[in-house]
Amino acid sequence: MCYDKKALLSHKAVVVEASRCLLCYDAPCSKACPAGTNPEKFIRSLRLKNIRGAAETIRQANILGGVCALVCEYDKLCEEACSNTAIDKAINIGGIQAYIIEQERIMNQVSLKKEVSTDLKVACIGAGPASIACAAYLVVKGVQVTIFDKNEKPGGVLTYGICPSRLSQDVIDYDIGHLKQLGVKFEQNICFGKDFSISELKQAGFMAIFFGLGLWQSKKIEIPGITAENVYDALNFLYLINTNLMCSIAGLNVIVIGGGDVAMDCALAAKNNGAENVTILYRRSLPESPACSEQKKSIQLCGINFISNFIPKEIHQKDNKVVSLSATGRDNYSTLNIKADIVVYAIGQTNETDFGKDNDRVKLLINKHDLSKEGLFAGGDMLNGGKSVVQAVADGKEKAKEIYAYLLEKEKKDVI
Repeated sequence: MCYDKKALLSHKAVVVEASRCLLCYDAPCSKACPAGTNPEKFIRSLRLKNIRGAAETIRQANILGGVCALVCEYDKLCEEACSNTAIDKAINIGGIQAYIIEQERIMNQVSLKKEVSTDLKVACIGAGPASIACAAYLVVKGVQVTIFDKNEKPGGVLTYGICPSRLSQDVIDYDIGHLKQLGVKFEQNICFGKDFSISELKQAGFMAIFFGLGLWQSKKIEIPGITAENVYDALNFLYLINTNLMCSIAGLNVIVIGGGDVAMDCALAAKNNGAENVTILYRRSLPESPACSEQKKSIQLCGINFISNFIPKEIHQKDNKVVSLSATGRDNYSTLNIKADIVVYAIGQTNETDFGKDNDRVKLLINKHDLSKEGLFAGGDMLNGGKSVVQAVADGKEKAKEIYAYLLEKEKKDVI
């Protein structure tokens, strides 16, 4: 089974990596982290053998510090900015962060505490990274936060949209557990727009509402055969894998269309669940694919095929079941036909479109209209197009600051 090697650093390896850090003044790695996790600070604490302080630095900046240690795009963010790249390779910041969070768990450390307690109430819609980060900031400030989500478990894309071998549910539950300890309530299996509305939340006493709905609608590839059996969009495929609802794929041939992290996750999930042959088909070259470098390395180490510069043309079927996929080369000359039992398309996600009677309000938020005067805020993938987990965390934190300022101003006016 394939795992992210950054989670596996030994104590000795972490000490060696930390010793390589230049401890830069005004560190570029810290500037490059959207969530403000400040690697220079937690590495400095680690070198001083202050593990508790290092964990507090991570957790107070990023409630999903354990998750991001495994799935963050370090190579495009803090590690790319690392000053060490001028003389050697970048510091393995992700591996160090994963080690510190594991030590936090071993020590049973409480890294977040409430500053005060208030009667202020906020609802977060969606239990993904943006809402979790928003709730973390607010609950520390004493706000009573309830997160509403349509799925059985919290975590959003973390729980249902990432290959389990790359991010285990145990890590997600551990990070979210910090919120629960602080008093954040989770209401699962309840769907916004169907089971409740904005007006009902306000009637229940929620003074502000944050929408972190994520992107749960897959973009569809328009080629013949797309409606055949055993053709899945990426989100549905990963959902079935993560919930153990996927029938056995042992010995089958799986083709994944796409070149991003989600496509890589689908391929890894297929391989880890017994598929005999897994092939990623991408219209550009491997270096041009948007997936992070660790994901690209993982698929190569796992023996997953990567066919570049080919565009899918048709999914062939027999008795409505997939038998193969044909593609045309980027050169408009070459062609190929690949045997397939399952085809997964991972070419991007977009927002859902049905929010009941609140459709108009939510669409305004999606289109980045300012509805803060109504106490309505939004952030994360539904606004940024699905950049990364750490960016969703950053968005959630920033909106939480706006929400808190709004609550204080509203409370002030109510008193007057």
